[in-house]
Order: sequence, then C-alpha cells, then structure tokens
Amino acid sequence: MSRLFHVLTDGRIRWASLGDVYDRAVIGDDVFDFPQGRENLRSALHAAFPAETAAIDGYFDAVNETVAASQMFFAAKALPQLAGKMVSPLTRGFYKYADRRTYDVLTSLGASPRLLATLTAQYGDYGVPPKQSSFAMQAFLANHYFEGAAYPVGGASVIAANAVRVIEEFGGAVLVRAEVERIIVRDGTAVGVRLTNGHEIFAPRVISDAGFATTFTRLLPPGAPGQAQAEEVIRRVGLSMGHVSLYVGVRGTAQELDLPKCNYWIYPNEYHDENLQRYLANVEAPFPMLFISFPSARDPDFENRHPGRATIEVVTAANWEWFRPWMGTRWQRRGQAYEDFKARLSERLLEALYHVVPQVRGRVEIAELSTPLSTVEFTGHPQGAIYGLAHTPARFREPMLRPVTPIRHLYLTGADVSTAGVGSALVGGVLTASAILRRNLIKAVAKG
Repeated sequence: MSRLFHVLTDGRIRWASLGDVYDRAVIGDDVFDFPQGRENLRSALHAAFPAETAAIDGYFDAVNETVAASQMFFAAKALPQLAGKMVSPLTRGFYKYADRRTYDVLTSLGASPRLLATLTAQYGDYGVPPKQSSFAMQAFLANHYFEGAAYPVGGASVIAANAVRVIEEFGGAVLVRAEVERIIVRDGTAVGVRLTNGHEIFAPRVISDAGFATTFTRLLPPGAPGQAQAEEVIRRVGLSMGHVSLYVGVRGTAQELDLPKCNYWIYPNEYHDENLQRYLANVEAPFPMLFISFPSARDPDFENRHPGRATIEVVTAANWEWFRPWMGTRWQRRGQAYEDFKARLSERLLEALYHVVPQVRGRVEIAELSTPLSTVEFTGHPQGAIYGLAHTPARFREPMLRPVTPIRHLYLTGADVSTAGVGSALVGGVLTASAILRRNLIKAVAKG
C-alpha cells in the first residue's frame, strides 16, 4: 500500500507513525490496546484471553487464508467479463470465508462474546456489525492494520494536493466546484459529462469514482444500459450505514493537553449488533459505539500551522430516517428544528468525549456536527451511506462491482470496485487502470 501511495504522490508525503498502540478498544469496563505488529497483537490477545488461545490462533489463520485467496478475486475484477468467469474456480478459496458472516466464523472458532467483540472492535471502519458483515471485510481490515498505522504529515489534505501535482505534471487537469449533473451516453457509449452549470466535457473514456449507487441511479440518463440490473444489486446488497461526526477544536496544544495518538473505539458492552439495532430504532438510546480520534496529536506539523490549538473528532452511527424530513433543504439553511436536533446530539457526543479526555472540558472553542445530509451534500452518496454498498456476504458475489460497466467506455473505480477505506479505494483505482490498459498494474507497482 505504501508503494501505491508513493506512486500516486511521487513520494512527496511523509508519514508519522501512530506509535506502538494505534487503536484502543473500550468495551464496558475492559480496555484492550491494539499494538503494532502481527505477533505483538497475537501475544496481547493471548494475555487478555488466556483460555482462548486456540480461537485467537484460528482467527489469525482465517485472516491470512482469506487475504491470500483474495488475490485472484481482485485480479478477476480487472479482467474482461468473459475472462472473469473463466477464472471463477480460482476464487473458490476466497468465498470459503467471504460467504460467511464475521460472527459465524468467530463463533465457529470458539470465540467468547467478549473476545469476538474485541476482535471486531474496529467494525466502524467498514460500517457493518459482526452478525451482518462478510468475514472477508473483517479480514481485510485486520490485515491492513497488523503492522500498525501512520498519519500523513501536514494532514489528510496533503494526499490530494500532491496527487493533483502528479496529475498536472502528466498533462491532466483537476477541476473543483465543478459538479457533474449527468454522464452523457450516446448509442450505449459514454462520451463525456455535463456539469450543473450546463458546460459539457467530452472524452474517449469516462471513469466514475462517485460510487456504484450514485453513478447508476443519479448520474446516468434514465434507461441507460445496466441501470435496471444495478438497481437490483443495490436492493440485494443494501447501502452502508450513515454517521454523524463532531469536529472539535480546542484551546491548547495536543502535547499540553496530553492527547493520545491512538484512536478510541468505545462500546457499552460486547453486543455490537444488538446495541446498534436499538440505537438506530431510537436516537435517545445509548450510543452503540463511538470512534474518537485526535488528528493534531499525530501530525508533527500541526503546531506549526495552528499554534496553540488541537483538534478532535467524535463519530458514531446514524439512521438516515432521522434526517429524511430535511432532505431537499439547503446546507446551512435547514431550519431551527434541524439545528436543535444537531445541538442535542452534539451535547451528548461532547459529554462522551469529556469522559475519555476530561482535560479538554472548558477548552472547546468550536464543535460542529456533520450528519448524513452533509454526506449527501459533499459526496453525493444516497442516504448518506458513507461506505457505499454494505460489506455483507452478498456484496462479494455481485459481478457488477467491477471497473467495466455495461456502458461502453464507462468505468467505475474506487471503493465500490474494491472495499472500504482509503487504501482500498486506491487499489480500486489500480484495478480500473488495469482493466483499461489490460495490464496487471498491481504486479507492476509491487515490482517498482
């Protein structure tokens, strides 16, 4: 993954390690730190659950087997449709686990409810709790973090800034505030895009990173090839959950406030699915999970850009139905009832934050809440589904989730042709480039 980022940005990004512990899971009164290093994590789990070492080792074996078997699964996505069918026997090993739910795999290994909850404590990174998620997605996430985590020096925006420089150096152009209204399709072929201001841009190929659902239900003209099939895919697989995120700015530096670099995953108890279901049915129920991160604490350059300040993010799940009444209203003009609803959620999230880092109480200068409506506004994802299509077993069986579409010269890319996450979205880009150029670019990048 680091090599792909190096290619994308021409090696211009520096990365700062989050340190020995990158995630901290708080489940009820229990705390478990996820340490950097595969064997360090195994040892920490053995120490925390000494009666379940066989289940833990079985979990590591299942993760390794799933990741190894996924290579042919992803390679098939970049092949033409006919070739993809020909290699299907080689993907059977992958479906051994991809067809099963995370909860079922872990319980079959003998994991107790508390061990299962600990192993899946990062499920918010892909948005599906263990009784619904495909074990393949859990395996990908776990494997991704086995060797720890890092943060781009200068903040996440440096990834885009340096990618733009590379694009422009190769003769490309990047437009901002240029929203696409429609993909132009003529005689079953994508020939360009029309912007919301009426301007049309024509090209020999169109590549959409807007997401599978957005591309087929919003950007294509009615009746476009494959549209009916795509709507069936969306119904079968379903959309991922929405979320609310509280962006907090505080007076004082991360060092002065002793803010941690690691992320916090906080749960009331080990019953992830039940807690989420209860909360989505009643917004006043206890939060089913909280993700708290401290971006300024992990960025060595933050103090140079914003002296005397620090930032925190507090995230939890959200039900789209709570916000549907305001669909169609304008950003920052949704009315007092909406602002009051946001204020109540913000107050609850702040109190949860103060429980973790009480030293920031009285130092908060700004706390702004984004909602699924914000996600729709800025990403176009239907119903604020931040991870696109849900990562259930059904998702990994859908042949349409690949770069090549039924419309000639229209390609998909990003997370929906791969899986959730920044790194996986980057892999999706490589798969799309491989499909267009008919070359195995992942292998080429790996070789340097």
